[in-house]
Amino acid sequence: MLKWIVIVVALLVLLPLLAGRLGWLHGPAPTRLGVVDGRLKPPSSTPNSVSSQADLWPGHRQREVARIDPFAAGAAAGGADAAWARLQRVVAAAPGARIVRVEGDYLYAQFTTRWLGFMDDVEFWLDRRAGVIHVRSASRLGRRDFGVNRARVEALRAEVARAGAGG
Repeated sequence: MLKWIVIVVALLVLLPLLAGRLGWLHGPAPTRLGVVDGRLKPPSSTPNSVSSQADLWPGHRQREVARIDPFAAGAAAGGADAAWARLQRVVAAAPGARIVRVEGDYLYAQFTTRWLGFMDDVEFWLDRRAGVIHVRSASRLGRRDFGVNRARVEALRAEVARAGAGG
């Protein structure tokens, strides 16, 4: 009996790891990414995303949960172009990150978790007029992200600030 319990427990641990390594936990790719009329895609309908533009979607049920500050760009060291270049370098060097597309003032990256291979989609848009870099980060799978997207964005923000301070 103990032998079977050990086998079942081992399978319960190994099967999700194998599924993650095979990419089965990536989830479906999102639709309509990019900037449309000065806005990134709205936050997810479940509490597994953050957006610096959450307030642009009145009546959205996750607006309060998803709200996060944009990155400073206009007053940042070296101005908006320098802040944008720092952000690109920081994202490219981040663990699990892959920059998929950079088009002018828009950047789209995918972040994959190390063990299970969950994938999150992160967008940035340099709003030169407002002097900020807007961000949207969302998990592809699951209802909740346990604060992962918020923590990632804040870690990227801190690293961009450090890079701008010469650190």
